Amino acid sequence: MPDIPADRSHIRTEHTNQASAGLHAFSIADCVKLISDEDTTIAAAVVEASTQICDLIESAAPGFCADGRLIYLGAGTSGRLGVLDASEAPPTFCVDPGKVVGIIAGGDRSLRISSESKEDHLDGAEQELIDLNLTPHDTLVGIAAGGTTPYVLGAFAIAERLAPGITTAMLTCTPIEQPRDCKHLIVVETGPEVLTGSTRMKAGTATKMVLNTISTTLMIQAGRVYDNLMVDMKPTNDKLLDRAARVVAQLTGLDRAQSLALLADAGDRVKVAVVMHRKDLPRADAEQILESTGDNLATILDAHPSGTTG
Repeated sequence: MPDIPADRSHIRTEHTNQASAGLHAFSIADCVKLISDEDTTIAAAVVEASTQICDLIESAAPGFCADGRLIYLGAGTSGRLGVLDASEAPPTFCVDPGKVVGIIAGGDRSLRISSESKEDHLDGAEQELIDLNLTPHDTLVGIAAGGTTPYVLGAFAIAERLAPGITTAMLTCTPIEQPRDCKHLIVVETGPEVLTGSTRMKAGTATKMVLNTISTTLMIQAGRVYDNLMVDMKPTNDKLLDRAARVVAQLTGLDRAQSLALLADAGDRVKVAVVMHRKDLPRADAEQILESTGDNLATILDAHPSGTTG
């Protein structure tokens, strides 16, 4: 006789949304309107969780700004969103690919081919966490829209055993009790989905918003942003090279051609280019100053909130 699954009918993300009753008969226009209307509630739900998000970031920042990592862990859509945010960190902030890590139940194959059965084991993430050589400076964020995924819930105890004192957090979209060995709980109440139980919709959107907030704010604390500019981006294609040149122009007052030339002289590193111009230094000296300040542009420049300084 097959195992009887736990009854999850009490979970709000599994409830039926009365606004979408009879959805199969909706017109295209009605479907689009309803989904759009439901999506307008998401930002407010994230705002309601802002104190919880702040608490996590404040706990994570000291370790992250040293040698710690931000590690996302989840299954299905939640896992994919963690991998997505992690994969954007290197090109956006010029960090090592291991600085922000995404772990998904079932491994990378699960990014394209669903393997939801992998999420049913409390010890399912043990080997991945062992392989990461966790330290107390790391932060583990477990992601589970419905808050019941064994793969995620079991990871907190594993992480605490491997690295006592590690910062741990749970991100969910329904009210739950704080899991054991989880130090922070972030609840973004998105409510029932238009398509009952399909948490890739509102819950997925809310999750992406929160992950954006966590990773970006941590990178700001780590000095990877200057003013509101991506000064640590990697210009690996024409679009990014254009963006990098515009950043250099904004911070130096140079024109486009001059900014592109300066970038080339700086090895395509925006921060180096800016320091070279603003401090009238050769590349090697600019790189040395950045290294001595922890690669933090704000400690070198007497910057104003916007515009160019001389």
